[in-house]
Amino acid sequence: MADKEIVRYPDDVLRKHAKEVSKVTPEIKKLAKEMMEIMHASGNGVGLAANQIGVLQRIFVYDDGENKGAVINPKITSAEGEQTGPEGCLSVPGLQGEVMRANQIVMKGLNADGKPVKIKAEGFFARILQHEFDHLNGTLFIDRAEPDTLEYITAEDEEAPVE
Repeated sequence: MADKEIVRYPDDVLRKHAKEVSKVTPEIKKLAKEMMEIMHASGNGVGLAANQIGVLQRIFVYDDGENKGAVINPKITSAEGEQTGPEGCLSVPGLQGEVMRANQIVMKGLNADGKPVKIKAEGFFARILQHEFDHLNGTLFIDRAEPDTLEYITAEDEEAPVE
């Protein structure tokens, strides 16, 4: 199991802009694997960005049950439509709020093997990718959420997966 822990808000690392990965090395591959393990161990996480474990590298992982992988140096190349839905965050445990996102996006980057990827995402999957992309730029869901929708939820209330 990975030895890193999820950083909690208001830790400064969550507000920093992650740096481009210059080369996909064995260490970067190991980092992606560790991040996936940490995310799965969290319980209901569906995404995790490197700065959420204190690493300022442009990499995140995701697993929504249908789509699973890592994106290194992601770029959103197109975004269309709108959707509003609940979001939470492993770095802001228990807090949830309604966030408007693009409904469809195209994201380019590299996978954990360093191969170019182009991901077309819609709905919830698009929401996950945008949430994690924001993390790499130091933006949290609480910055985008409708302020009057932010609320702490109890374990019994937890229905929405958290990114």
